[in-house]
Amino acid sequence: MGRYYHGDIEGKFWFAVQSSNDADYFGCEGEATHLNYYYHEGHLDFVKDGIKDCKNALGEYNKHLDNFFKTDGKEGYNDKMLTDYLDKNVVGSRIHTENGVKFFLEWYARLDLGKQILKCIKDNGECSFEAELWAMIYMKIYQTEKY
Repeated sequence: MGRYYHGDIEGKFWFAVQSSNDADYFGCEGEATHLNYYYHEGHLDFVKDGIKDCKNALGEYNKHLDNFFKTDGKEGYNDKMLTDYLDKNVVGSRIHTENGVKFFLEWYARLDLGKQILKCIKDNGECSFEAELWAMIYMKIYQTEKY
């Protein structure tokens, strides 16, 4: 077992001598493209607390978002569709903005992830996965190309 590099060139890093970011020396910084996660039963309380925080942040919007994604947003959505739905269905509703709903969408997506992690730990005793960091990578590419 060892640490390898692959792509246009391939090789193996020298054990106990060469760091994985040694190529940074030659004028270009490497970028992480993935995060690895491993949860086990010892994390259950943290996961449950995270789910509770998500539900608290969402408040009544949790049920409204559930309903939206079961009906109007079932086949796909955009922020305008969601703001129109919330304006129409939230009692005592204020006018929702596309930027404003992003707050709730972030917590709603996080809640969904937390529920998946919790179920996986309960079903398997552990949960591990790799998460892509595309947003950071593509944002850097976009910023570089833009200027």
